[in-house]
Order: sequence, then structure tokens, then C-alpha cells
Amino acid sequence: MTEPSWRRLDPRMLVVFPLGQAKALIPVLIVLVLGGRANVQWQLFAAAAAPGALVGFGVLRWLTVRYRVSPERVELRSGLLNRQHRSLRRDRVRTVDLTATLVHRVFGLSVLEIGTGSQSSSDGRLSLDAVSSAEAERLRRELLDRSPARATTAPDETMTAPSSGVPSPGELVARLRPSWLRFAPLTTSGLVAVAAVAGTVSQLAGDLGVRWRDLRAVQQAGDRISELPVWVSVAGFAAVALLVGGLGSLAIYVESWWGYRLTREPDDTLRLRRGLLTTRSLSIEQRRMRGAEVTQSLLLRAFRGARCAAVTTGLDAKASMGGALLPPAPRAEAHRVASAALRLADATESTAATLRRHPRAALLRRLTRALAPTAVVVAAVWWTGLGILWPAALMLLPAATLVGVDRYRNLGHALTRDYLVIGQGSLLYRRVALQRRGIIGWRLHQSVFQRRAGLATLDAVTAAGRGRYSVVDLPMAWAVRLMDEVNPGLLPAASPTAPLPTPAGAEQSPSDLPAQ
Repeated sequence: MTEPSWRRLDPRMLVVFPLGQAKALIPVLIVLVLGGRANVQWQLFAAAAAPGALVGFGVLRWLTVRYRVSPERVELRSGLLNRQHRSLRRDRVRTVDLTATLVHRVFGLSVLEIGTGSQSSSDGRLSLDAVSSAEAERLRRELLDRSPARATTAPDETMTAPSSGVPSPGELVARLRPSWLRFAPLTTSGLVAVAAVAGTVSQLAGDLGVRWRDLRAVQQAGDRISELPVWVSVAGFAAVALLVGGLGSLAIYVESWWGYRLTREPDDTLRLRRGLLTTRSLSIEQRRMRGAEVTQSLLLRAFRGARCAAVTTGLDAKASMGGALLPPAPRAEAHRVASAALRLADATESTAATLRRHPRAALLRRLTRALAPTAVVVAAVWWTGLGILWPAALMLLPAATLVGVDRYRNLGHALTRDYLVIGQGSLLYRRVALQRRGIIGWRLHQSVFQRRAGLATLDAVTAAGRGRYSVVDLPMAWAVRLMDEVNPGLLPAASPTAPLPTPAGAEQSPSDLPAQ
């Protein structure tokens, strides 16, 4: 059995690489040409040499990078002076993701990211930038194919033969709908992006010696604003910030999620494709799914919106946006996608399950945790004598009370046939459905205040997602019974048939708790 031959990257990367890196040189070139005080000829020479250096680096990269894929390993060689030979076992491959910027798409190329799920990005990932889009798609299918036939086929047949036929499009799970764009302004991504752009422009202006306060237009605008009442200035600034942030969020939503499609592929993977300028393809193996999570920020909850993410092993959280399966969308759609990703026909068997409300002692703890810090702030305002802030500070008390009550309404858990469902939070409400057989351990702990209230926190430990998901403020008897129901025999002293005691104030029936 002969080893497969080493391959180069696609020759078109000689054009794509300099173009892709050129944007990083724009601020440098501006500073070299306009901001320095050195010899003009030297500045022009440096500005002209920078693009030439990029072309040279691209040629060097194409000449030195090699890769090959055998039935056992994926190997990558790179470097000229500092040679590197990296190798990943194929049975350790967890993700094969495709990314294509606008420049890559123009030339028909893609970036192939091969990951093992390791926390170390240098040891657990290989990147091929760039290969043809057809080659990237072929490698994605073959590296994720776990069928026994692949393991016994000769290397030349599996890795070097051209792909035959058109790949199956897969079963459609969800796709983008134009009506979902109404949820884009309800996220904070636009404000963050606008702040980042403003900071970059300000720093670049400082490097060029530009002082905003010296500009005539800025001075005139400042004089006019100073003539207005304070409340008008504050209201106007807030309106402009909301408008700019909303438009920025809409632009980010469209760029990130345009063309969104979630499909179930014939190789038993969930494949997510999205992106307007930069297209991205993420594949999640079904056998590594350990659950799903539906989250709602305060604004999304107000307009019945939600997000959906996968709880899975071996996934790069940064590259996958935390395992996101769905953009901000209607809440019912988020629950539907979560259940479809888990291969459930009924959403009430997963994230839309009716939760069992925790006892009223948990309500007291929610109120105490919300009101105590707020009372300290109000007392500090009164003590410092800031009379102008006193009315606003007093308004924080009823607001904190509402937050505490809302956190209690959202607190609960449910146990379905295959999943443990946990709900908690207010400003950011989470519902996670954890696969019962995916829970590998438990951690039961009590604080001093929990012991006085007869409550405890039960952490379900799993190898996926955040690693630990907490059922907060439930009675100790409930916690013991829950562990025994999920993992029978784990606690020999527990009796599955023993009746579950009901603490004072607890409600056995969860029918009055609306599904979130």
C-alpha cells in the first residue's frame, strides 16, 4: 500500500494571499506617507516595498507548504528556515470547517480548518489557506466520513481520486427568512462594532497628528450643543447612539447570516452555511451532540425572539460563535431548531419542556441577591449627598425587585425521557437541554445562606459546551432524587421509589409556569 503524495496549495493563492493581507498595510502606508518626518524618498520606497514583500511572502508560502491526507493521518509541512511537520490522526478529527472571504470567492478558493477539539489552537487545528472550493468540499466529506469502508480502502482510492458526482444537498432543517431581520437591532453587536471602529479611527488620527478639538466643524458643533438644555443633549445623543447601533447591528446580522441554511447531511452531520461577503461552513457530528441551548436577552424576550446553540464536544467556540445554530429568530423557531438538531419531533421533550418551579425559599434568595447590592448603591448616593441622583437611585429598588421576581419565574428544571432541561436567568435567560447519557458527573454544593434556607446547587458535568450546567436553589432531597433518576445506582443509599418530599411553599404541579 503506497502512501499518498504530498500536495501544494492552489496556485491561485499567489494572488489571493497578497490581496487578503493588503488591508492590514493600509494604516501603515498612510502613516508612512503622511505622518512621518523622515526623507520623502525613503518614505516612498518603504511604501512601495511593502506590497512587494507581500507578494514575496505569498510565493514563499506556496513553495514551502505541503499537505497530504492518508487513511490514518492528516499531515502539514510548512516553513523554510523553521521547518514544521504537524500531524493529526484522522480518528481525532472533530470538525472540518470551510471559510471563504470575498477575495477567496472571486478566485474559487476556500480556507479549510481541520480541528480535533483541543483547547490548544496550535496543537489541535490545521489550516489549509487556500485550496480550491471543490477540493475543500471533497476533503470535508471524506474527513467526516466514519463509515468502515473508508478505513479499509486504499489511500489512492480515497484521497487522490477526484470526487464523483454532485454531493447530496442534505435535509433542510432551517433557512433564513427576511422577517427575522426585525430581531437584528435587538442585539448589542452594532454598538460594539461602532465603538471599535470609532476607537480605530481615533487612534489612527492620533498617529497622524490630527486633533479633533482643533477642527472648525467640531468646534462649531460643540458650541451649538452647549447652547441646548442638558436633557435635549442627552436625549439626542441617546437617539443617535440607538440609530447608529441599530443600523450597525442590522449590517452585521446581514453580513454574518445572509444565505443561512442548516441541513442534515448524508454523513450524519449538521451543516451550517452562512455569510454574505465572507461565507462560512460549519459541520457538527450528530454523535457528538450532547444537547441544545436557547438563550434570550432582555430585548429579545420582549419581542419573543431567541437564539439557539448546540451543546457539543470537540467544537471551537470562537470559530463557531459558541456553537450557534440559528441567528436571532422567533422563540418558537429557536425551540423547533433545537429539537430538530437533537432529532426530536416534539420541542416539549427538550428546551420547550414545562419546568418544575423551585420552592419559595428560592424566591427569597433571588430577591435578596437583587436588592442587597442595589440598597448599598442607594445608601452610597444618599451618604455622599448627590441630591441630583437621589430620585434615579430610588428607582433602582423597584427595578431590582422586578429582576428578582423575574429570575424566580424563570428558575426551574424538568426531566424528560432523554434530557435534563434547566432554566435560569433574567437579563440573559437560558434554557439548556442536556442529554442524560452525556452527563458524566455531578457536583452538589451549598453556601452558608443556602444551608439556612435548606437549598443546594446541583452541577451537571459534561464534556460538551461550557462543561458544567447548574440547577440552582433546589431542595437537597430534590437534588439527590434528580441524580438518582438520571444516573440510577450512582447513589446506593437513594431509593428511586421513595416519595419526594415537598418543602414548604413548593408547588408540585408546574402547570402555572408558562413556557419561555
